[in-house]
Amino acid sequence: MQHPDQRVGIFIDTQNMYYSARYLFKRKVDFKNIVADATSGRRLIRAMAYVIRTKGEEGRPFFDALEKAGIELREKDLIEYASGHKKGDWDVGLTIDVVRMLDMLDVVVLVSGDGDYAPLVQFCQARGRIVELISFGETTSSILTGVVDAHIDMSQNKRRFLIGPVSKPTHDKKPSYNDEPEYMEPTNTDDIGEEHEDNEGDHGFFMESKPNKDQEDSRERRLEF
Repeated sequence: MQHPDQRVGIFIDTQNMYYSARYLFKRKVDFKNIVADATSGRRLIRAMAYVIRTKGEEGRPFFDALEKAGIELREKDLIEYASGHKKGDWDVGLTIDVVRMLDMLDVVVLVSGDGDYAPLVQFCQARGRIVELISFGETTSSILTGVVDAHIDMSQNKRRFLIGPVSKPTHDKKPSYNDEPEYMEPTNTDDIGEEHEDNEGDHGFFMESKPNKDQEDSRERRLEF
């Protein structure tokens, strides 16, 4: 049950959200509306997005847009191995941040579909916290939805949570989270957060990624935060 005095912390797995929206709908995510609905009239303590920096700082306009919307950034450099493999891992970092903030929160809102966060959810609940989930139902682990206290399925309200021109969903390739993120600049950050179904521009927060050469196992290729 929600009430205005509840203290809320929001933790956004940015890459997971982007790739899910791209895979399902070929559209971008409205992160500002995510934060608004996650807060839902309660006391927002912190809203944090976990992102990866590239050497060329291509993502800086995207990061600036997130901050303009009142979202704090947790940034980490993309790791490039001699083998050519690239990795950006925020899984542990997000988990540690949640644990550190538990004393100041009544509600933890996790924005991700990654089932690896199920133990974190159970840890928070064991300490008397409410854990709510916001994600796309089609790409969310059933393990995760099975343990949270509440779930907002963004696929059920695309007008609210998606930005950009409508196109037919594509399911020919699974979401890949292990490419180097190639960030693109929002063309009009003032429009971020408005409800719109048929925009003909790229308004809002979004990233583009180079095509993945190996589509066989998305879990091993996930770029986690």
